[in-house]
Amino acid sequence: MFSPRPMKHVMIQVLTGDLPQVSLILAELELFSPDHRALCAEHFPWVPGERFRELYTQASGRLQKISRHIPLAPQVQLGGVHVISEQELEETNRWLGQVWERCSAHEEGLRRLGDERQMVLQLEQALENFGELNIDLGLLQGERMFLDIHVGMVPRANVTQLKEAVTLANYLLFAYMEHEKSVHVIVVGPKGEHERELRSVLDTAGFRALPIPPELQHEPERVRAELDRRKLELAQQLQHENEDIRACANELREQFEQSRGILIMAEPFVRIDTAARSAGQLSIISGWIPARDIPRIRAALEAALDNPFRIDARSPSSDERPLVPSYMPDNRLMTPFATLVKQYGIPRYGEVDPTAIFALTFILMFGMMFGDVGHGATIALTAWLARSKLKTYTLFVVSIGLSAALFGLLYGSVFGYEHLFEALWIAPLSDPVRMLSLALQWGVAFLVLISLISIYNRIIQGELVRALFDNNGVASALLYLSVLYGLYNYYTDGRFGIAAAVVSAAALLALLVYKLIQTRASPGERLLVALIETFESLTSYASNTLSFLRVAAFSLNHVALAVAVFTLADTMVSLHAHIITVVCGNLFILVLEGAIVTIQALRLEYYEGFSRFYSGDGLEFRPLRLNTGGKA
Repeated sequence: MFSPRPMKHVMIQVLTGDLPQVSLILAELELFSPDHRALCAEHFPWVPGERFRELYTQASGRLQKISRHIPLAPQVQLGGVHVISEQELEETNRWLGQVWERCSAHEEGLRRLGDERQMVLQLEQALENFGELNIDLGLLQGERMFLDIHVGMVPRANVTQLKEAVTLANYLLFAYMEHEKSVHVIVVGPKGEHERELRSVLDTAGFRALPIPPELQHEPERVRAELDRRKLELAQQLQHENEDIRACANELREQFEQSRGILIMAEPFVRIDTAARSAGQLSIISGWIPARDIPRIRAALEAALDNPFRIDARSPSSDERPLVPSYMPDNRLMTPFATLVKQYGIPRYGEVDPTAIFALTFILMFGMMFGDVGHGATIALTAWLARSKLKTYTLFVVSIGLSAALFGLLYGSVFGYEHLFEALWIAPLSDPVRMLSLALQWGVAFLVLISLISIYNRIIQGELVRALFDNNGVASALLYLSVLYGLYNYYTDGRFGIAAAVVSAAALLALLVYKLIQTRASPGERLLVALIETFESLTSYASNTLSFLRVAAFSLNHVALAVAVFTLADTMVSLHAHIITVVCGNLFILVLEGAIVTIQALRLEYYEGFSRFYSGDGLEFRPLRLNTGGKA
């Protein structure tokens, strides 16, 4: 529950011909994670199945492309799981190739029709620029022997000045349509010596030419009717093409699903890849298996294989630990919390998995900061009603809602009303100092627990020196606790205490010496770095402890917001307005503060908690499995 399961590195020796069957058995059990290192390469130099992988890669690529036209079912029901031979895979690949040729023809037809439709739409858009002209647009196209014609747009503010300027050059300007801040114009004049001068004038006026496509050869109304006719034809052709695709899909779907099943059963042998090596008739498969499940795998192989095999298992060596995948058993209760933990990272093999600790402390901190019976019950009820959308997160939201409701009972708060019943523990605003003190105590307990986990993680990883003297090690924890104890003595008796002072000094000296030894630099620089890092170890504990004051601050803020809402509601003249204000104010608190409290609780978990003990750079256990969830 609190750490990944113990793993064994196994090497399975089988006959080369049994490799596909062994990989399929391992995939059905979902307990084997391949190790792709080139182990025993000198004795087993070849990686078998190269042709098989090539066929699979080509076939799965075709399957993925075809699935754009023949949608696949979300789940696959494999009729009978069996070993896929290279010949069967080759036949499947050949059939998929034939299907893809049919689908690609349909795809090309759809692309061609889409391009034609896009062209018609572009012509329609271009026609809008000339819709007010009741002339044959062909007259404005191409070169003219005696006339210089320019069709385009000019900013509205420049039209008058442009008209005067072109008149001086013996040209005429006709404005035929206004569009927002621009005016569509035609400038006509004789060819000759003023052409270059006119172009300069047009550029100065911000003239932008409107090209007339060759397809627009007639009057706008006639062109528009022709474009509408072409659009209708294209729509009909597109409908026929889609009907052909649906007919093709209905014809091929059953065999297409069978082909996907074949690729699913072929995938395990492909995924083993370099984890399997061979030397003629003998092959090995290396990987990681949970220690407790080795007998189960041995029994499955004995039942399925006619030929002899051998399984050699050993514990991972110290230098292999970073390569060992972390296997965390599925737990429906912890799934939503595990997802949030994975946002930070995967636990290294052997170190403590923080999911259970995260779940407990997060739920408690949310309730502490958002304690209200009404608000908590609303969150829990809403999550339950929306469980079809929240799915695995339903339990997460329900649990924090119930926590808020529980602390609401302890605080005596229902939708912000503080006097409907007596608080079972303490009303936050009745004693703010005590709330802040309790938050600090919670922070101290949390950090001590995190330090103990950090020490444990380093011990199991064989880093005893770091467990004793590094940040978050034994020396740091002793320094933290002794300083806290001394401050408590000073607060109660006015003296720091000899015992606290001795332990603090010894722990501080141990940290300083360790930092001096670890730092590689000149003597002066080494001393400076060691002093800074030692001081940082102490100040980080202090700052992290003070961060937990926000637990009390938000519990007080929750009550203060409710007081503000009721104060505003009391100023309302009518009862109706009073009720609306209270309801809207509670919705505001529920949504805004609920989101802020969630973020703050996550921040405390990640930065004050995980950053002290959790590396998060582990490898997730990804076993061979039959991928029946929709991917081939």
